[in-house]
Amino acid sequence: MKTITLIITGLVLSILSTQAQDFVYRPVSPAFGGDTFDYQWLLNSATAQNGFEDPNASSSRQERDPLAEFQQDLNRRLLSDLSRSLVSDQFSEGELEEGVLEVGFFQIEVFQGADGVSITILDTSTGDQTTVTVPEF
Repeated sequence: MKTITLIITGLVLSILSTQAQDFVYRPVSPAFGGDTFDYQWLLNSATAQNGFEDPNASSSRQERDPLAEFQQDLNRRLLSDLSRSLVSDQFSEGELEEGVLEVGFFQIEVFQGADGVSITILDTSTGDQTTVTVPEF
């Protein structure tokens, strides 16, 4: 009988001495309040598991036309040089020449407007038009 009493006493004491902790939910995704440092890990994990391919994506270098890329690079370079020249002429003592300039598929019109120098860029291949005004000081 003493052994049963000792076992019961041991069970009661072990039950009373056990400690519990609260269950706390912590979201992983930063979109739901999780740690922002987990974002890159989640993105890399999702990308690694993604088995879908975009049928419209041209991922191979062989599908690109080197001549078309050269023409685009040349157009970008000429437009960049033109914009740098326009800004330096406007903010320095140089004279700005008005007129129309055609570069590749772009038609660029520069004229002195009421607000400052207006530059109209027309993409002749698509018909898109952009107007930029550099204000006078």
